[in-house]
Amino acid sequence: MHVLDLLQSDTLGLTLLWGEDALLGQEVSGVTATDLEDPRRFLGPGELVLSGLVWWADGDVVKADRFVSALAEAGATALLAGEETHGRVPDELVAACRAHRVPLVAVPAHTSFRAVTEAVYLRQWGDLSRRPNRLFALPENVRAELSRLLESGAGPAELLDRACAHLGNVACHLLTASGRTVARTPSAPAIPAPRAAGAALRGGLSLRIEAESTPYDAWLLHVPDADAAPPRVLHEIAEVFAQYREGRARRADQARAAARELAALLEAEEPVTDPGALEEALTAAGLPAGGPYRVLAATDGDALAEALAHLDGVPYAVGRSIAVLYEDQGAALDVPGLLRPVWALVRACGVPEADLRLGAGALASGAEELRASLGQARFALTAADGATPVRGVEQLDTLSALLAGVPEEVRSVYATRTLGALGDGMLRETLEVFLANNCSWTRTAEALHLHVNTVHYRIERVETLTGRDLSRLDHKLDLYAALRCA
Repeated sequence: MHVLDLLQSDTLGLTLLWGEDALLGQEVSGVTATDLEDPRRFLGPGELVLSGLVWWADGDVVKADRFVSALAEAGATALLAGEETHGRVPDELVAACRAHRVPLVAVPAHTSFRAVTEAVYLRQWGDLSRRPNRLFALPENVRAELSRLLESGAGPAELLDRACAHLGNVACHLLTASGRTVARTPSAPAIPAPRAAGAALRGGLSLRIEAESTPYDAWLLHVPDADAAPPRVLHEIAEVFAQYREGRARRADQARAAARELAALLEAEEPVTDPGALEEALTAAGLPAGGPYRVLAATDGDALAEALAHLDGVPYAVGRSIAVLYEDQGAALDVPGLLRPVWALVRACGVPEADLRLGAGALASGAEELRASLGQARFALTAADGATPVRGVEQLDTLSALLAGVPEEVRSVYATRTLGALGDGMLRETLEVFLANNCSWTRTAEALHLHVNTVHYRIERVETLTGRDLSRLDHKLDLYAALRCA
Protein backbone atom coordinates (compact mmCIF):
# COMPACT_ATOMS: atom_id res chain seq x y z
CA MET A 1 0.00 0.00 0.00
CA HIS A 2 1.47 3.34 -1.14
CA VAL A 3 0.34 6.97 -1.21
CA LEU A 4 -0.02 6.68 -4.99
CA ASP A 5 -2.73 4.04 -4.45
CA LEU A 6 -4.83 6.57 -2.53
CA LEU A 7 -4.29 9.30 -5.12
CA GLN A 8 -5.63 6.99 -7.81
CA SER A 9 -8.93 6.51 -5.93
CA ASP A 10 -11.85 8.18 -7.71
CA THR A 11 -14.08 8.21 -4.60
CA LEU A 12 -11.74 10.05 -2.22
CA GLY A 13 -10.96 13.05 -4.45
CA LEU A 14 -7.48 13.60 -2.99
CA THR A 15 -5.10 16.17 -4.48
CA LEU A 16 -1.31 15.95 -4.36
CA LEU A 17 0.14 19.30 -3.28
CA TRP A 18 3.77 18.21 -3.02
CA GLY A 19 5.61 14.92 -3.28
CA GLU A 20 8.30 13.23 -5.36
CA ASP A 21 7.71 9.85 -7.00
CA ALA A 22 10.22 8.07 -4.81
CA LEU A 23 8.52 9.35 -1.65
CA LEU A 24 5.04 8.56 -2.91
CA GLY A 25 6.11 4.96 -3.48
CA GLN A 26 7.03 4.32 0.19
CA GLU A 27 5.20 1.53 1.98
CA VAL A 28 2.36 2.65 4.29
CA SER A 29 2.25 0.88 7.66
CA GLY A 30 -0.89 2.46 9.10
CA VAL A 31 -2.91 5.63 9.68
CA THR A 32 -2.95 8.10 12.60
CA ALA A 33 -5.34 11.04 12.89
CA THR A 34 -4.15 13.90 15.08
CA ASP A 35 -4.54 17.60 15.68
CA LEU A 36 -1.80 17.89 18.27
CA GLU A 37 0.69 20.61 17.41
CA ASP A 38 3.61 18.25 18.12
CA PRO A 39 2.43 14.64 17.68
CA ARG A 40 5.81 12.93 17.23
CA ARG A 41 5.55 10.68 20.29
CA PHE A 42 2.27 9.21 18.99
CA LEU A 43 3.57 8.40 15.51
CA GLY A 44 5.34 5.39 14.11
CA PRO A 45 7.50 4.92 10.99
CA GLY A 46 5.62 4.54 7.74
CA GLU A 47 2.33 5.97 8.97
CA LEU A 48 0.04 8.28 7.05
CA VAL A 49 -0.94 11.24 9.21
CA LEU A 50 -4.44 12.72 8.91
CA SER A 51 -4.91 16.21 10.33
CA GLY A 52 -7.80 18.65 10.24
CA LEU A 53 -5.28 21.49 10.88
CA VAL A 54 -7.17 22.69 13.96
CA TRP A 55 -3.80 23.53 15.52
CA TRP A 56 -2.79 25.94 12.73
CA ALA A 57 -3.24 29.72 12.94
CA ASP A 58 -3.33 31.90 9.83
CA GLY A 59 0.17 32.90 8.73
CA ASP A 60 1.93 30.99 11.51
CA VAL A 61 5.05 29.63 9.82
CA VAL A 62 6.54 28.38 13.10
CA LYS A 63 3.60 26.10 13.91
CA ALA A 64 3.57 24.66 10.41
CA ASP A 65 7.29 23.91 10.55
CA ARG A 66 7.04 22.40 14.05
CA PHE A 67 4.22 20.07 13.01
CA VAL A 68 5.86 18.86 9.79
CA SER A 69 9.29 18.44 11.40
CA ALA A 70 7.64 16.17 14.00
CA LEU A 71 6.24 14.04 11.16
CA ALA A 72 9.61 13.89 9.43
CA GLU A 73 11.43 12.86 12.61
CA ALA A 74 8.86 10.12 13.30
CA GLY A 75 9.29 8.74 9.76
CA ALA A 76 5.74 9.47 8.56
CA THR A 77 5.04 8.49 4.96
CA ALA A 78 2.82 11.47 4.12
CA LEU A 79 0.54 14.15 5.55
CA LEU A 80 -3.10 14.13 4.47
CA ALA A 81 -4.43 17.58 5.39
CA GLY A 82 -8.16 18.33 5.58
CA GLU A 83 -9.50 21.43 3.83
CA GLU A 84 -12.69 21.73 5.89
CA THR A 85 -11.36 23.75 8.86
CA HIS A 86 -9.65 26.55 6.89
CA GLY A 87 -11.17 26.05 3.44
CA ARG A 88 -7.77 25.19 2.00
CA VAL A 89 -4.37 23.78 2.85
CA PRO A 90 -2.18 26.78 3.79
CA ASP A 91 0.85 27.68 1.70
CA GLU A 92 2.99 27.69 4.87
CA LEU A 93 2.25 23.99 5.31
CA VAL A 94 3.14 23.24 1.69
CA ALA A 95 6.47 25.03 2.12
CA ALA A 96 7.20 23.14 5.36
CA CYS A 97 6.44 19.77 3.73
CA ARG A 98 8.71 20.61 0.81
CA ALA A 99 11.51 21.66 3.19
CA HIS A 100 11.22 18.50 5.30
CA ARG A 101 10.46 16.23 2.31
CA VAL A 102 7.12 14.98 3.60
CA PRO A 103 4.54 14.37 0.83
CA LEU A 104 1.43 16.50 1.27
CA VAL A 105 -2.05 15.53 0.07
CA ALA A 106 -5.20 17.67 0.38
CA VAL A 107 -8.37 15.97 1.63
CA PRO A 108 -11.52 17.77 0.38
CA ALA A 109 -14.21 18.77 2.86
CA HIS A 110 -16.67 16.18 1.51
CA THR A 111 -14.26 13.28 2.20
CA SER A 112 -14.25 12.03 5.79
CA PHE A 113 -11.09 10.88 7.51
CA ARG A 114 -12.88 7.62 8.22
CA ALA A 115 -13.28 7.01 4.48
CA VAL A 116 -9.54 7.55 3.99
CA THR A 117 -8.71 5.23 6.90
CA GLU A 118 -10.97 2.49 5.58
CA ALA A 119 -9.49 2.85 2.11
CA VAL A 120 -6.01 2.31 3.51
CA TYR A 121 -6.85 -0.78 5.51
CA LEU A 122 -9.09 -2.27 2.83
CA ARG A 123 -6.19 -1.95 0.42
CA GLN A 124 -3.73 -3.41 2.94
CA TRP A 125 -5.82 -6.45 3.64
CA GLY A 126 -7.02 -6.84 0.07
CA ASP A 127 -10.49 -6.78 -1.39
CA LEU A 128 -12.60 -8.26 1.39
CA SER A 129 -15.37 -9.41 -0.92
CA ARG A 130 -12.95 -11.81 -2.58
CA ARG A 131 -12.07 -13.60 0.68
CA PRO A 132 -15.25 -15.51 1.64
CA ASN A 133 -13.54 -17.79 4.17
CA ARG A 134 -12.98 -14.99 6.63
CA LEU A 135 -15.49 -12.95 8.66
CA PHE A 136 -15.27 -9.32 7.67
CA ALA A 137 -18.18 -7.96 9.69
CA LEU A 138 -19.84 -8.87 12.95
CA PRO A 139 -22.10 -11.89 12.54
CA GLU A 140 -25.82 -11.25 12.98
CA ASN A 141 -26.00 -13.23 16.25
CA VAL A 142 -23.10 -11.23 17.70
CA ARG A 143 -24.73 -7.91 16.76
CA ALA A 144 -28.01 -9.05 18.32
CA GLU A 145 -26.23 -10.14 21.52
CA LEU A 146 -24.37 -6.82 21.76
CA SER A 147 -27.64 -4.91 21.33
CA ARG A 148 -29.18 -6.90 24.18
CA LEU A 149 -26.14 -6.27 26.36
CA LEU A 150 -26.31 -2.53 25.64
CA GLU A 151 -29.98 -2.44 26.60
CA SER A 152 -29.33 -4.36 29.82
CA GLY A 153 -26.57 -1.97 30.90
CA ALA A 154 -23.58 -4.30 30.48
CA GLY A 155 -20.15 -2.84 31.17
CA PRO A 156 -17.31 -2.29 28.70
CA ALA A 157 -15.40 -5.44 29.71
CA GLU A 158 -18.35 -7.72 28.91
CA LEU A 159 -19.11 -5.87 25.68
CA LEU A 160 -15.51 -6.13 24.46
CA ASP A 161 -15.27 -9.80 25.38
CA ARG A 162 -18.46 -10.72 23.50
CA ALA A 163 -17.63 -8.48 20.52
CA CYS A 164 -14.24 -10.14 20.03
CA ALA A 165 -15.16 -13.72 21.01
CA HIS A 166 -15.81 -14.86 17.43
CA LEU A 167 -12.38 -13.60 16.33
CA GLY A 168 -10.58 -16.21 18.40
CA ASN A 169 -7.68 -15.44 20.71
CA VAL A 170 -7.36 -11.80 19.61
CA ALA A 171 -5.68 -9.19 21.81
CA CYS A 172 -7.73 -6.00 21.97
CA HIS A 173 -7.56 -3.02 24.31
CA LEU A 174 -10.11 -0.32 25.05
CA LEU A 175 -8.18 2.66 26.39
CA THR A 176 -8.84 6.27 27.27
CA ALA A 177 -6.92 8.96 25.41
CA SER A 178 -4.68 9.36 28.48
CA GLY A 179 -3.76 5.65 28.41
CA ARG A 180 -6.05 4.31 31.15
CA THR A 181 -7.33 0.79 30.40
CA VAL A 182 -11.12 0.64 30.29
CA ALA A 183 -11.27 -3.02 29.22
CA ARG A 184 -9.15 -5.66 27.48
CA THR A 185 -9.65 -9.15 26.14
CA PRO A 186 -8.15 -12.04 28.15
CA SER A 187 -5.26 -12.45 25.71
CA ALA A 188 -4.37 -8.74 25.74
CA PRO A 189 -1.43 -7.90 28.02
CA ALA A 190 -1.77 -5.13 30.57
CA ILE A 191 -0.26 -1.84 29.41
CA PRO A 192 0.79 0.78 31.98
CA ALA A 193 -0.83 4.15 31.29
CA PRO A 194 2.38 6.03 30.35
CA ARG A 195 3.15 3.44 27.66
CA ALA A 196 -0.46 3.11 26.52
CA ALA A 197 -0.55 6.85 25.89
CA GLY A 198 2.57 6.76 23.74
CA ALA A 199 5.05 4.34 22.24
CA ALA A 200 3.22 1.09 23.02
CA LEU A 201 0.44 1.97 20.56
CA ARG A 202 2.77 2.38 17.61
CA GLY A 203 1.90 -0.22 15.03
CA GLY A 204 -1.27 -2.24 15.01
CA LEU A 205 -4.60 -0.55 14.46
CA SER A 206 -6.25 2.08 16.67
CA LEU A 207 -9.72 3.53 16.16
CA ARG A 208 -10.60 6.68 18.11
CA ILE A 209 -14.03 6.96 19.70
CA GLU A 210 -14.58 10.65 20.29
CA ALA A 211 -16.44 12.16 23.22
CA GLU A 212 -19.09 14.75 22.39
CA SER A 213 -17.76 17.70 24.38
CA THR A 214 -14.26 17.00 25.65
CA PRO A 215 -11.04 15.46 24.29
CA TYR A 216 -10.18 14.14 27.76
CA ASP A 217 -12.91 11.49 27.59
CA ALA A 218 -12.06 10.06 24.16
CA TRP A 219 -11.44 6.30 23.88
CA LEU A 220 -9.20 4.19 21.65
CA LEU A 221 -9.99 0.69 20.40
CA HIS A 222 -6.54 -0.79 19.84
CA VAL A 223 -5.44 -4.09 18.29
CA PRO A 224 -1.66 -4.60 18.56
CA ASP A 225 -1.66 -7.03 15.60
CA ALA A 226 -3.20 -5.12 12.72
CA ASP A 227 -3.81 -8.36 10.82
CA ALA A 228 -5.68 -10.02 13.70
CA ALA A 229 -9.06 -8.51 12.85
CA PRO A 230 -10.59 -7.00 9.69
CA PRO A 231 -11.09 -3.23 9.85
CA ARG A 232 -14.82 -3.50 9.16
CA VAL A 233 -15.24 -5.62 12.28
CA LEU A 234 -13.28 -3.14 14.38
CA HIS A 235 -15.32 -0.24 13.05
CA GLU A 236 -18.52 -2.05 14.03
CA ILE A 237 -17.11 -2.76 17.51
CA ALA A 238 -16.13 0.90 17.81
CA GLU A 239 -19.70 1.89 16.89
CA VAL A 240 -21.00 -0.37 19.67
CA PHE A 241 -18.83 1.48 22.17
CA ALA A 242 -19.94 4.81 20.73
CA GLN A 243 -23.51 3.77 21.61
CA TYR A 244 -22.35 2.61 25.02
CA ARG A 245 -20.71 5.98 25.57
CA GLU A 246 -23.98 7.80 24.89
CA GLY A 247 -25.74 5.86 27.65
CA ARG A 248 -22.73 6.16 29.93
CA ALA A 249 -22.68 9.94 29.45
CA ARG A 250 -26.30 10.17 30.60
CA ARG A 251 -25.61 8.02 33.67
CA ALA A 252 -22.44 9.96 34.46
CA ASP A 253 -24.32 13.26 34.25
CA GLN A 254 -26.83 11.99 36.78
CA ALA A 255 -24.03 10.88 39.09
CA ARG A 256 -22.25 14.22 38.75
CA ALA A 257 -25.45 16.09 39.60
CA ALA A 258 -25.03 15.02 43.24
CA ALA A 259 -21.37 16.06 43.11
CA ARG A 260 -22.38 19.46 41.73
CA GLU A 261 -24.78 19.92 44.64
CA LEU A 262 -21.96 19.10 47.05
CA ALA A 263 -19.72 21.61 45.30
CA ALA A 264 -22.45 24.25 45.47
CA LEU A 265 -22.67 23.80 49.25
CA LEU A 266 -18.93 24.20 49.61
CA GLU A 267 -18.86 27.27 47.34
CA ALA A 268 -21.81 29.03 48.99
CA GLU A 269 -21.00 32.53 50.20
CA GLU A 270 -22.48 31.77 53.62
CA PRO A 271 -21.08 28.66 55.36
CA VAL A 272 -23.58 25.82 55.77
CA THR A 273 -24.80 25.96 59.37
CA ASP A 274 -26.57 22.58 59.37
CA PRO A 275 -23.87 20.03 60.29
CA GLY A 276 -25.87 17.25 58.71
CA ALA A 277 -26.33 18.95 55.33
CA LEU A 278 -22.75 18.38 54.17
CA GLU A 279 -22.80 14.81 55.48
CA GLU A 280 -25.94 14.11 53.45
CA ALA A 281 -24.41 15.72 50.36
CA LEU A 282 -21.27 13.61 50.74
CA THR A 283 -23.31 10.42 51.03
CA ALA A 284 -25.48 11.38 48.04
CA ALA A 285 -22.30 11.90 46.00
CA GLY A 286 -21.19 8.35 46.83
CA LEU A 287 -18.51 9.18 49.39
CA PRO A 288 -18.14 7.27 52.68
CA ALA A 289 -19.19 9.16 55.78
CA GLY A 290 -16.87 10.52 58.40
CA GLY A 291 -13.79 11.39 56.35
CA PRO A 292 -11.00 12.13 56.04
CA TYR A 293 -11.46 14.04 52.79
CA ARG A 294 -9.37 16.20 50.50
CA VAL A 295 -10.62 18.87 48.09
CA LEU A 296 -9.07 19.44 44.65
CA ALA A 297 -9.62 22.40 42.34
CA ALA A 298 -8.72 22.44 38.64
CA THR A 299 -9.06 24.69 35.62
CA ASP A 300 -11.02 21.98 33.76
CA GLY A 301 -13.48 19.60 35.42
CA ASP A 302 -13.40 17.01 32.60
CA ALA A 303 -9.60 16.80 32.76
CA LEU A 304 -9.85 16.47 36.55
CA ALA A 305 -12.35 13.59 36.24
CA GLU A 306 -10.10 11.66 33.83
CA ALA A 307 -7.04 12.20 36.03
CA LEU A 308 -8.84 10.92 39.14
CA ALA A 309 -10.04 7.82 37.27
CA HIS A 310 -6.38 6.73 37.20
CA LEU A 311 -6.35 6.46 41.02
CA ASP A 312 -7.52 2.92 41.65
CA GLY A 313 -9.63 2.39 44.74
CA VAL A 314 -9.93 6.05 45.74
CA PRO A 315 -13.59 7.19 46.04
CA TYR A 316 -14.16 10.67 44.65
CA ALA A 317 -16.88 12.99 43.38
CA VAL A 318 -16.31 15.65 40.71
CA GLY A 319 -18.65 18.60 40.45
CA ARG A 320 -17.83 21.40 38.01
CA SER A 321 -14.10 21.98 38.50
CA ILE A 322 -14.00 20.78 42.13
CA ALA A 323 -13.47 17.25 43.41
CA VAL A 324 -13.77 15.76 46.88
CA LEU A 325 -11.72 12.62 47.60
CA TYR A 326 -12.19 10.17 50.43
CA GLU A 327 -8.84 9.01 51.77
CA ASP A 328 -8.76 5.79 53.75
CA GLN A 329 -7.32 6.46 57.21
CA GLY A 330 -5.11 3.42 56.84
CA ALA A 331 -3.54 4.64 53.57
CA ALA A 332 -1.30 7.69 53.68
CA LEU A 333 -1.71 9.00 50.13
CA ASP A 334 0.41 11.67 48.52
CA VAL A 335 -2.41 12.79 46.22
CA PRO A 336 -0.49 15.62 44.47
CA GLY A 337 2.46 13.27 43.95
CA LEU A 338 0.21 10.57 42.46
CA LEU A 339 -1.51 13.03 40.14
CA ARG A 340 1.57 14.76 38.71
CA PRO A 341 2.53 12.03 36.20
CA VAL A 342 -1.15 11.40 35.42
CA TRP A 343 -1.75 15.10 34.80
CA ALA A 344 0.97 15.11 32.15
CA LEU A 345 -0.87 12.29 30.32
CA VAL A 346 -4.19 14.12 30.56
CA ARG A 347 -2.66 17.39 29.31
CA ALA A 348 -1.39 15.55 26.22
CA CYS A 349 -4.99 14.67 25.28
CA GLY A 350 -6.12 18.26 24.84
CA VAL A 351 -5.11 21.40 23.04
CA PRO A 352 -1.40 22.08 23.72
CA GLU A 353 -2.10 25.72 24.63
CA ALA A 354 -4.85 24.83 27.14
CA ASP A 355 -4.38 26.19 30.67
CA LEU A 356 -4.54 22.96 32.68
CA ARG A 357 -3.59 23.31 36.36
CA LEU A 358 -4.60 21.55 39.56
CA GLY A 359 -4.45 22.51 43.22
CA ALA A 360 -4.91 20.23 46.24
CA GLY A 361 -6.02 21.31 49.70
CA ALA A 362 -4.92 19.78 52.99
CA LEU A 363 -6.58 16.71 54.47
CA ALA A 364 -9.91 17.49 56.13
CA SER A 365 -10.70 15.22 59.07
CA GLY A 366 -14.45 15.64 58.55
CA ALA A 367 -17.17 17.47 56.65
CA GLU A 368 -16.80 20.60 58.77
CA GLU A 369 -13.25 21.16 57.45
CA LEU A 370 -14.13 20.82 53.75
CA ARG A 371 -14.52 24.56 53.14
CA ALA A 372 -11.04 25.18 54.51
CA SER A 373 -9.63 22.46 52.24
CA LEU A 374 -11.43 24.05 49.27
CA GLY A 375 -9.90 27.46 50.05
CA GLN A 376 -6.47 25.88 50.27
CA ALA A 377 -6.98 24.00 46.99
CA ARG A 378 -7.95 27.19 45.18
CA PHE A 379 -4.95 29.03 46.57
CA ALA A 380 -2.66 26.17 45.48
CA LEU A 381 -4.33 26.24 42.05
CA THR A 382 -3.50 29.93 41.69
CA ALA A 383 0.10 29.19 42.70
CA ALA A 384 0.40 26.40 40.09
CA ASP A 385 2.01 27.33 36.79
CA GLY A 386 3.40 25.78 33.61
CA ALA A 387 6.48 24.46 35.40
CA THR A 388 4.46 23.05 38.33
CA PRO A 389 0.92 22.45 36.99
CA VAL A 390 -0.04 20.30 40.01
CA ARG A 391 0.56 21.92 43.38
CA GLY A 392 -0.54 20.86 46.85
CA VAL A 393 -1.00 23.38 49.62
CA GLU A 394 1.72 21.52 51.54
CA GLN A 395 4.15 22.61 48.82
CA LEU A 396 3.73 26.26 49.78
CA ASP A 397 6.78 26.10 52.05
CA THR A 398 8.61 29.25 50.89
CA LEU A 399 7.60 32.89 50.75
CA SER A 400 7.97 32.86 46.94
CA ALA A 401 5.66 29.86 46.64
CA LEU A 402 3.16 31.49 48.98
CA LEU A 403 3.19 34.75 47.03
CA ALA A 404 2.63 32.84 43.78
CA GLY A 405 -0.87 32.01 45.04
CA VAL A 406 -1.75 35.67 45.51
CA PRO A 407 -3.71 36.92 42.46
CA GLU A 408 -1.49 38.68 39.96
CA GLU A 409 -3.45 41.91 40.10
CA VAL A 410 -2.99 42.04 43.89
CA ARG A 411 0.75 41.34 43.63
CA SER A 412 1.08 44.09 41.03
CA VAL A 413 -0.63 46.68 43.23
CA TYR A 414 1.49 45.73 46.25
CA ALA A 415 4.76 45.88 44.30
CA THR A 416 3.87 49.24 42.74
CA ARG A 417 2.71 50.70 46.06
CA THR A 418 5.86 49.53 47.90
CA LEU A 419 8.58 50.00 45.26
CA GLY A 420 7.10 52.47 42.81
CA ALA A 421 9.09 55.44 44.13
CA LEU A 422 12.37 53.60 43.39
CA GLY A 423 11.79 53.33 39.66
CA ASP A 424 13.35 50.49 37.66
CA GLY A 425 16.97 51.62 37.84
CA MET A 426 19.94 51.50 40.16
CA LEU A 427 18.06 51.92 43.46
CA ARG A 428 15.90 48.86 42.91
CA GLU A 429 18.91 46.86 41.70
CA THR A 430 20.92 47.89 44.76
CA LEU A 431 18.07 46.91 47.08
CA GLU A 432 17.72 43.47 45.47
CA VAL A 433 21.46 42.76 45.65
CA PHE A 434 21.61 44.09 49.23
CA LEU A 435 18.85 41.73 50.39
CA ALA A 436 20.29 38.81 48.42
CA ASN A 437 23.58 39.30 50.28
CA ASN A 438 21.92 39.32 53.71
CA CYS A 439 22.31 43.10 53.99
CA SER A 440 26.10 42.91 53.88
CA TRP A 441 27.52 46.28 52.80
CA THR A 442 30.84 44.77 51.72
CA ARG A 443 29.44 41.90 49.64
CA THR A 444 26.89 44.22 48.03
CA ALA A 445 29.63 46.69 47.06
CA GLU A 446 31.70 43.84 45.58
CA ALA A 447 28.76 42.42 43.64
CA LEU A 448 27.89 45.81 42.16
CA HIS A 449 31.52 46.96 41.73
CA LEU A 450 30.81 50.02 43.89
CA HIS A 451 32.46 51.74 46.83
CA VAL A 452 30.85 50.86 50.16
CA ASN A 453 29.96 54.50 50.73
CA THR A 454 27.97 54.50 47.50
CA VAL A 455 26.00 51.47 48.71
CA HIS A 456 25.30 53.27 52.02
CA TYR A 457 24.03 56.30 50.13
CA ARG A 458 21.77 54.28 47.85
CA ILE A 459 20.24 52.21 50.67
CA GLU A 460 19.55 55.42 52.61
CA ARG A 461 17.71 56.73 49.55
CA VAL A 462 15.74 53.45 49.35
CA GLU A 463 14.72 53.78 53.00
CA THR A 464 13.67 57.39 52.52
CA LEU A 465 11.62 56.73 49.38
CA THR A 466 9.92 53.55 50.67
CA GLY A 467 9.46 54.58 54.28
CA ARG A 468 11.16 51.34 55.44
CA ASP A 469 14.01 50.83 57.87
CA LEU A 470 16.26 48.04 56.61
CA SER A 471 17.59 47.39 60.10
CA ARG A 472 14.15 45.98 60.96
CA LEU A 473 13.22 42.41 59.96
CA ASP A 474 9.57 43.19 59.19
CA HIS A 475 10.57 46.05 56.87
CA LYS A 476 13.10 43.83 55.12
CA LEU A 477 10.35 41.27 54.55
CA ASP A 478 8.04 43.98 53.19
CA LEU A 479 10.59 44.96 50.54
CA TYR A 480 11.65 41.38 49.78
CA ALA A 481 8.00 40.38 49.22
CA ALA A 482 7.46 43.42 46.99
CA LEU A 483 10.46 42.43 44.85
CA ARG A 484 9.09 38.89 44.51
CA CYS A 485 5.67 40.25 43.57
CA ALA A 486 7.24 42.42 40.90
